[in-house]
Amino acid sequence: MQLLMLIALILLILPLLTEIGEALSPEFVAPLKNQTVTIGRDATFECHIRNLGGYRIGWVYVNTREIQAIHDHVITPNPRVSVSQQNNKTWSLHIKEVEERDRGLYMCQINTDPMQDQMAYLNVVVPPDIVDDGTSSDQNVNEGGNVWLTCKAKGFPKPTITWKREHGDEISIKDSSDMKIHKYKSYPGETLNLTKISRSEMGAYFCIAANGVQPTVSKRIIVNVHFPPQIQVPNQLVGAPEGTDVTLECYVEAHPKSINYWLRENSNVPVVPSEKYKVELIQLKNQSQFEFKLTLCIRNFQKEDVGSYQCVAKNSMGEMESNIRIYQISGPTIRSNTVSLEDGLDSPDVGSEKDVESNNIWDYGPVQTDDKTRNNRVRKPEDQRGDENLSSAYCSSPLALLSLTLLARFLL
Repeated sequence: MQLLMLIALILLILPLLTEIGEALSPEFVAPLKNQTVTIGRDATFECHIRNLGGYRIGWVYVNTREIQAIHDHVITPNPRVSVSQQNNKTWSLHIKEVEERDRGLYMCQINTDPMQDQMAYLNVVVPPDIVDDGTSSDQNVNEGGNVWLTCKAKGFPKPTITWKREHGDEISIKDSSDMKIHKYKSYPGETLNLTKISRSEMGAYFCIAANGVQPTVSKRIIVNVHFPPQIQVPNQLVGAPEGTDVTLECYVEAHPKSINYWLRENSNVPVVPSEKYKVELIQLKNQSQFEFKLTLCIRNFQKEDVGSYQCVAKNSMGEMESNIRIYQISGPTIRSNTVSLEDGLDSPDVGSEKDVESNNIWDYGPVQTDDKTRNNRVRKPEDQRGDENLSSAYCSSPLALLSLTLLARFLL
């Protein structure tokens, strides 16, 4: 009788013990999270488990099926791999200074029957880098020719290439089908084709590689457009009264940079800076490599200064010259009384450091810059009516300005 009661009790308790055992089986309490890590940094996978009991944890690199670790012991020979755990609940796999070969799936296992596992992906990203072997260097091309710029970059994900010009200038792309010119602030693609290139397209082009991983990188490529000198003269006939200061000017475009100088009529000897002559080379735009203004200021204009003056520009592509003729007009005789440089007086035009010119016929001193465009300086034909017999410009000195003022009063 007692035996039957014991058997009945066991049968009643057995389902309860089974339920308790099942309730204490290990299980994952959170998913294994994917990781995105920049190359060279550390990555960590965390496997969260409860009721682990006497079961063990294993880590596997799924791509090669290589066991990384079992419980507290590292199995892989990779010295950058380690494991740790907290309170037998959070088990971590650490990969130090990740490399591209570490990219792939990782598995956290519990050795239950059947086995329980979770997987997550390690994405190793690589910032972009310009590949010099496949990227263009600085280019030299004659005006009207073609230039093909290429840019190669590596990284993960694969970088995208964008082209931009320095100073925000637009990129000109000529459509061969309709011959239209399309302007772009930025242009995508590994290749940039510049066809029938003009001097306005000369300058620096930036190849920019980006893939969402910092830092973005770029390479600066210089495109030099070569062309022979071209000269424009606003006034080819200049009249001035005796005793005034008169300035001749011509505008030069050339690349490579030209040698620029003035010649007098029937003379092959360049005009050199002196008390009589002031020569300046002024860069028209800070960003331009090929636009300059060459000026010749003749101080205290006299009869012997009458005649033709030639503006000359030469470079490896060729040469050009343009003539300006000066003649004397009637007016008040105002002596400019130019002070000698040896006098050392505090005059705006002489004696100061900026006006001591070199005696080298090829050296007219430092190039000055002038942000005003040529169009703002060249007078329109209708603006010149009634004053074609007057000088187009005067040396920038108080005496010259006084001469101009008195002359204007006399003529009025």
